[in-house]
Amino acid sequence: MNHLRLEIICWSCLLIAMAASTKAASVWKLPTAQMVYEDLEKCRQESLEEDAATLRCLVKKLGLWTDESGYNARRIAKIFAGHNQMEELMLVVEHCNRMEQDTSHLDDWAFLAYRCATSGQFGHWVKDFMSQKEVER
Repeated sequence: MNHLRLEIICWSCLLIAMAASTKAASVWKLPTAQMVYEDLEKCRQESLEEDAATLRCLVKKLGLWTDESGYNARRIAKIFAGHNQMEELMLVVEHCNRMEQDTSHLDDWAFLAYRCATSGQFGHWVKDFMSQKEVER
């Protein structure tokens, strides 16, 4: 009887954890170029214009980075879903994330993984995305 009770408690905890993570994931929204520029200005001030720290601050604010696992490839791919290459983009981001992973130098990890991922076609997509805001100005 105690074994069954323990199993029920474990399953209940698992369901609660899954519901909480699902809710947290559903709160995230695709960033607009406007949001990126606004958060970028805040991060520049907070990091005293240091590039790697600014980038890590920005991607954290946008919900694209955690210090534990680096870039969230799925969220990044959702931003650029219109290019119909989500799987390939996720592979690139995950590869660069693993290759540059350095939990003792988080700013450098974020910067080097970004530079790696944007060295190809994805870099052009990022520039196009950011130019949307310049057109609005």
